[in-house]
Amino acid sequence: MLIEKNKIGLPAMVTDFFETGKLFPDFLDLHGGIMDWKFPVQMPSVNILEKEKEFNLELAAPGFEKKDFKIELENGILHISVEKREEKKDEKENYHRREFSYRAFSRKFTLPENVLADKIDAKYENGILKLMLPKKEASVIKPKKEVKVF
Repeated sequence: MLIEKNKIGLPAMVTDFFETGKLFPDFLDLHGGIMDWKFPVQMPSVNILEKEKEFNLELAAPGFEKKDFKIELENGILHISVEKREEKKDEKENYHRREFSYRAFSRKFTLPENVLADKIDAKYENGILKLMLPKKEASVIKPKKEVKVF
């Protein structure tokens, strides 16, 4: 279903929030006032490649470590999430400084039935999470056989 951006209503508000990052669409904007808060919604880019014997999924997630990722598979749904918290403290005689950051995201993928779930492998290097999802061997379709009745 295509939603027109010019119409006012709930679908337009939802669309405007996710496309512009504004809490309220333009018709409610107070031009720099309290209602012009920005909330960045960033999802990592994903490439999915199907090969003869496997699917390859590459997820761009720079700035993380292997330990930050959590990958789960349940009921044919692959759930990839990551969470990273950092805190820096600088305490001197005349001042105390504390900086912290928090980054997280979550992506879910419905896997095809021909994926071997127990053979999925993941590797993280150079800011790219790579998953190899091997396929089951294609079942051979046997030709039709007629059984004669005697």
